[in-house]
Amino acid sequence: MKQEVTNNPLSEAIGYQLKRVTALLRTRMDKALRPLGLTVPQYACLELLGQQPGLSNADLARGAFVTRQSMNLVLRGLQDRGLVQRPESVDQGRARPSQLTGTGCEVLERASASIAEVERQMLAGLSEGELHGIRNALSRCSSNLG
Repeated sequence: MKQEVTNNPLSEAIGYQLKRVTALLRTRMDKALRPLGLTVPQYACLELLGQQPGLSNADLARGAFVTRQSMNLVLRGLQDRGLVQRPESVDQGRARPSQLTGTGCEVLERASASIAEVERQMLAGLSEGELHGIRNALSRCSSNLG
C-alpha cells in the first residue's frame, strides 16, 4: 500500500495548531493556578458556579469538559477546602445544586485575574478584528463537528 504524500507540513494543519495552542494554554493555566492550589478543572468549576450558581454535577462536568465521576472528585475537593457548598440531600431527584462560599468567591476572583493575564499574553498583538474572526471561526468549527 502506497502512502500518500502531502505538500503541507504537520505544523500547517489547523488541527495540529489547535492542539499545540491548547497544550500550551493548559500548561500556562496550570502554572498560573498552582499558587492558589487549584487545577484547571477546579478553576472551571468555580468559574461556572460564579456565573451560574446552583448547577448540578452533570452540568458542571459538561461545562468543564470532564466526566461526571471526575467532577464529583473536583467538587469534593472544593468542598473540603470550603470553596463550594452542596446540600447533603435534596427534596426531589438526585441532583445536588452547588454554590460558591464566600471564600470560594475570593479564590475565584484571584484565579480569574490570573487566567485573564494568561489569555491577555496569548492574544497579545491581535487586533479586535482578528479576535472577532478567531471567535467566529472557532465557533463555526465547533458547530461543524458538534
